[in-house]
Amino acid sequence: MHKVVICDNISEAGIDILRNEPDIEVEIKSDVDKKELPKQLEDADAIITRSSTTIDKEFLSYCKNLKVIGRAGVGVDNIDLEEASKKGIVVLNMPTGNTLAATEHTMTFILNCLRFMPNANYELKYKHIWDRKKWMGIELYGKTVGIIGMGRIGTRVAIRVMSFGANVIVYDPYIPKEKATKIGAKIVDDLDELIRNADIITIHTPKTNETYNMIDKEEIEKMKDGVILINCARGGLYNEKALYEGLKSRKIRALGIDVFENEPQPNHPLLEFDNVIATPHLGANTYESQVRVGEGIAKSVIDALKGRGYENAVNIKMEEEEITELGKQFLGLAERMGSFLSQYVKSFIRKITVYAHGEIESCTNSLGLFTTVGILKNMVDEHVNYVNAPYLAKERGLEIETKIYDKATEFKNYLLISAEYDDDKTLEIGGTVFEPNKARIVYMDGFDMEIELTGNIIVFRNHDKPGIIGKVGEILGRHNINIADFRLGRKKETGEALSFIKVDQDVSEAILKEIWNIDGAISISKVRL
Repeated sequence: MHKVVICDNISEAGIDILRNEPDIEVEIKSDVDKKELPKQLEDADAIITRSSTTIDKEFLSYCKNLKVIGRAGVGVDNIDLEEASKKGIVVLNMPTGNTLAATEHTMTFILNCLRFMPNANYELKYKHIWDRKKWMGIELYGKTVGIIGMGRIGTRVAIRVMSFGANVIVYDPYIPKEKATKIGAKIVDDLDELIRNADIITIHTPKTNETYNMIDKEEIEKMKDGVILINCARGGLYNEKALYEGLKSRKIRALGIDVFENEPQPNHPLLEFDNVIATPHLGANTYESQVRVGEGIAKSVIDALKGRGYENAVNIKMEEEEITELGKQFLGLAERMGSFLSQYVKSFIRKITVYAHGEIESCTNSLGLFTTVGILKNMVDEHVNYVNAPYLAKERGLEIETKIYDKATEFKNYLLISAEYDDDKTLEIGGTVFEPNKARIVYMDGFDMEIELTGNIIVFRNHDKPGIIGKVGEILGRHNINIADFRLGRKKETGEALSFIKVDQDVSEAILKEIWNIDGAISISKVRL
């Protein structure tokens, strides 16, 4: 018999599934004081929570028999994943249950920003003013909707706005292009193209270093006059100060916003504008989504308790004794190399091949897994881990292959990762561990060099001629950007050079553009690890 305790309210449909399952005993403790709750969970095999229960180290110290934590929702910020993993407790979430609710919430914002129905409703009902001319709207039909992020929600929004007769432009460098084109959308390689051409822009990306303040003052200035902006995804994807200035100047016709960088926000400056339609993070708030989440987490908890599967697990307890100390360092290097690849390529990676040489050949499959985790962390709006990474990779069309490296190499142990992306491009990076805690990249795309993959890194490729690196240093110095480390590789046969420039601060897109404009520049990217 497995005992499952409900710590926060979930739908009755989910509770019924648990109660109808043989060998499952259910206790409801959602009304118990949160300070007293852990003391009543000593014999619980599984608990189901939402965001109002904080499961920290102290909480878990009372749970002597706990095997599974089910989070009825997406976010797991209230759960100490590291401590749960140490105790061998599997943490599950329910990432897909809110998809339709968030999609429809986005559509609601789009239509209301076109017609200002909340404003007209308020004026008629509470001020008793009948003024048709004041609330002249515009139609969705024939407009161009720009969708940033073509995941589960972005795809569904695209289908729905096209049913209204709108055109759709998509920007998402991490998906295969056919995912957009097969539904009739146009996919662009450059965010600027979407920004300049869209009448309405809605964003559906994860919040990462790359996407934080993705839409800032510079991007808003490039938009059409009277653009409509929507954010039902994550606070901080739009720079809120830039939104304020765009509304004040009337560059932005209307803003629909459900999420803020810091919440709750009952007195946010954006709320002073009549053309801002805001809700208090209601994207998932529908009865149907709560039923789906409740049913889904109940089934996942049952499967985990009975050993039938862990598809929605967000952590894993590594069996440390199975991997040597050297292997662990290479696993960390593999994950960082994967993260580097996805940030540098900024395109749909369709296949990765992970090659291992030396003692680390025994953990080749694990190296492939850790590389996949590193790649996906910058691509998906979910908590990526060593359990769900293969599922997420398959869902996004990412093929993973592992092989033994059988070519001659000067390194006793060597890790090479080959990434195939776009239609016909390939990028290889190689790394090794020289001594304990000295993991380095030693090869990239034909260039030999050595650098640690940590911090803020500018990757600059240029024609190998005098004066270029000096100009890079001058630009960074002028902007008070301190260079912490500089490594250079050269290919004499092509006359090219590749620089890894580690800096103490994040570098803005405007500074990168200055460097890109240097005569002789071939490419430039920034990576944060």
